[in-house]
Amino acid sequence: MRDFQRLLSYLGPKHRLEAIIGVVIVAVETSLELLIPVLMAGIIDTGIVQGDIGFILRQGSLMAALALLALALGFSYARFSSRAAVGLGENLRRAEYDAIQRFAFQNLDRYQTSSLVTRMTTDITVIQNAFSNGFRPMVRGPVMLVMGLLYASCMNAELAGVFFTLLPVLAIALALITRRVAPLYRDLQTSMDELNGVLREDFTAIRAVKAYVREDHEREVFGAVNGRLAATSTRTFGTAVLNLPLFQLAMYAAATLVLWVGGQMILDGRLMVGELTGFMSYVLQIMNSLMMISNVFLLLTRALTSVARVGEVLDEVPALASPDASRALTEVPDGSVAFRDVSFRYRADAQENVLERIDLEVPAGSWLGILGGTGSGKSSLVQLIPRLYDVSGGAVLVGGHDVRGYDLAALRDAVGIVLQNNVLFTGTVRENLLWGNEGATDEELLEACRLACADEFLDRIGGLDGDLGQGGAGVSGGQRQRLCIARTLLKRPRVLIFDDSTSAVDMATEARIRANLAAIEGVTLVVIAQRITSVMDADRIAVLDDGRIHGVGTHDELLAADEIYQEIYASQMEFAAPVASGAAGGLDASADPGAPADPAAPGPTTPALRTATARGGEAHA
Repeated sequence: MRDFQRLLSYLGPKHRLEAIIGVVIVAVETSLELLIPVLMAGIIDTGIVQGDIGFILRQGSLMAALALLALALGFSYARFSSRAAVGLGENLRRAEYDAIQRFAFQNLDRYQTSSLVTRMTTDITVIQNAFSNGFRPMVRGPVMLVMGLLYASCMNAELAGVFFTLLPVLAIALALITRRVAPLYRDLQTSMDELNGVLREDFTAIRAVKAYVREDHEREVFGAVNGRLAATSTRTFGTAVLNLPLFQLAMYAAATLVLWVGGQMILDGRLMVGELTGFMSYVLQIMNSLMMISNVFLLLTRALTSVARVGEVLDEVPALASPDASRALTEVPDGSVAFRDVSFRYRADAQENVLERIDLEVPAGSWLGILGGTGSGKSSLVQLIPRLYDVSGGAVLVGGHDVRGYDLAALRDAVGIVLQNNVLFTGTVRENLLWGNEGATDEELLEACRLACADEFLDRIGGLDGDLGQGGAGVSGGQRQRLCIARTLLKRPRVLIFDDSTSAVDMATEARIRANLAAIEGVTLVVIAQRITSVMDADRIAVLDDGRIHGVGTHDELLAADEIYQEIYASQMEFAAPVASGAAGGLDASADPGAPADPAAPGPTTPALRTATARGGEAHA
């Protein structure tokens, strides 16, 4: 009942009125149709028996008028019900989409993307079709059943007893079928989630599938999931259609009993032929109403399963929310960042923290580099700054205030983050860059591209109006990263976070990007990197190990005292030296800024050394 009330609540005032008008129209239409058997009985018993042609014509004209009026009402109902059904689907999709947009990362982690897509498409389509196709029988069936039983009882109470004997049996059978098929519908929608997940993965990774010649393997995976969906569908609908032969059997049994009992009553002189003929019309109408009701139950059973799935999304409470408007901070004073005894885990029931006892200060306008092995918690750490997740313990401060005290939009406008997974949207370069600042001029867009070194390839892809293709498929990984950096720069943030965001960029270009960013005044820069050359010029470098701060200092300080930093440096720079030496034809190590003999040097400058160091960094990663 709660799910049904939820469904009706999303009709909205306009569509709720259309639904009510549709209910009234169907009720009136059904009542008119139920008068026709009474008129037909009168024609037979009075007009035909007495030979009254005028009576036959009058009753026949009245029957025709009622039929035409019922037809007109049917057309009107179709208009109102379809508008109400489409409006319901539109409102549900909008509500679910708005709910997902309010989700924090923690909420999104609870759902597979394919499941959210299914809930917004297939599930809502099921609800919409159930409302559209089940609306008429949902009203018509009960009205026809009640009024048909009433008219039949008034016509002949003894014959009406046949229905009252069959009704409890049919009700029990329908309840058993519904109880059996309800969980099967949920399994069906779950199988649809799995199918959508496989399709989404295949279409996203189609280039990798072809590159590794794994088409046959993916066909097998798809075939297995598709087969499970087919088997679940067969089992579900095979159970659901059991109501059809059951109700047909009941209808034939009722008709046979009525004819047998009615024939005996005619022979005894207690019933007229016209009454039996009219009563048989009620037999068909009542049984048809029962068929309608059974189909409505099955439609509603599937629809309510989808309503429950959609309701799970609508009932999900966002894990993060802005404080009350009266208390929320709407301005970030500066770009200082501080972690105060921070601990973090992605789920409350997780056994261990991802981050443990983090204490770190980043002054406004400074540059912090972050290094660490895979799984050390680097990305988790920086995602706490714009409050993509909330800390499990301690506090994160931006501009001297706890991030939980800021309005979320204001905080995230002041903190620009380029995530590990770079995302571009279908459209032009301009349309993607304007995500950073909707009111940016062409000059500002081009300046952001220059700072991100995206101007180097901009003309080759058609300039600002060049089409990037679906998901940015028209540009390379390095170009995608630079466009994402340009987009973030357009926000003019106080804190700029790079989460390994130049991994696909060559070292010379990365150096230019760093130099351009260093020229921007008043911006706090936080850079996660795998290559030590990406952060060795930072004001301070934090080394993470297993979710804890292992060391903090400058490049020289860490190289002298921190063993993890020393290992990273040795694994990358020692690998680069022999390759660089061979490529440079015996270049003097003392003249090589990237040689280990000069650990404070900013990094290799020759093309050979840049290439070698990049490979060394990737090998370490």
